Amino acid sequence: MRNLIEFLKSYYHWFLFVILEVASIVMLFQYNSYQGSVWISSANYVTGALNELNAEVESYFHLSKVNGELAQRNLILEQRIHKLQEQIIDKQNEQQAKDTAAYRRSQMPLLNNFKIIPAKVIDNSVNKPNNLITINKGEKDGIRKDMGVACGTGIVGIVYMTSANYSIVIPVLNTQSNISCAIEGRGYFGYLRWNGRDPSWAFVEDIPRHARFRKGDKIVTSGYSSVFPPGILVGKVETIYNSPDGLSFWIKVRLSTDFGKLRDVCVIDDNSIEERLQLLRAAQDSIKPDKDK
Repeated sequence: MRNLIEFLKSYYHWFLFVILEVASIVMLFQYNSYQGSVWISSANYVTGALNELNAEVESYFHLSKVNGELAQRNLILEQRIHKLQEQIIDKQNEQQAKDTAAYRRSQMPLLNNFKIIPAKVIDNSVNKPNNLITINKGEKDGIRKDMGVACGTGIVGIVYMTSANYSIVIPVLNTQSNISCAIEGRGYFGYLRWNGRDPSWAFVEDIPRHARFRKGDKIVTSGYSSVFPPGILVGKVETIYNSPDGLSFWIKVRLSTDFGKLRDVCVIDDNSIEERLQLLRAAQDSIKPDKDK
């Protein structure tokens, strides 16, 4: 206590100075409007800055909680997306199964002895001279080169190249395509070719001059090749022309397949193709010209 009194005696003039300064400042801002307004403005600015700083500090310390909530929401959204993707895949598989079943029904009993491999078109073009189609099935699905490809409305093309998971198809809309076709119920056959122009039309060439048929007759696969069974729809007769040499007819055919809307296809697997091809090769090898003649 004695030391406190000594301290106050020694520095009382400083305490008196501080008290008088505070009193003068209070009187200055209280009884002078201009100085009072400056004080209030300054005080509000400082208070606002301090409040803003405090809000930022609180926001920073709440980030961990916000991040936790965001992670939880992201997990819920990912689960919902996964469920939606599963539903889409289920719907696609269901539609693919329906398309395959519809195609089988439409072609019965033509395809009784054939295996049908459903596939999706993932790349397609119709505006080039040599269009190609890519499908999402390949060698691991049992697809091989030279297999026929069709859809629910008719013929599509022939498998040209395969990899493990994908295949390239040469469609009818390719100037290199050459498929044996026949006039349904008439017995006359020729070869289907495309001229590289309108994707709705193709031409059957080499129809005999003595053939009798009319507009609207169906054009189907002939079955004379090792690719397609007989009777798969190609299109309908639209116009009949004379060939350039005048020795046969050319038929303009309206194609039954809309290649611009092609999405689902079926690859036709004929298990007897290899046996037939081997027999044909053996026959060709055995028939050789006699060198002594």
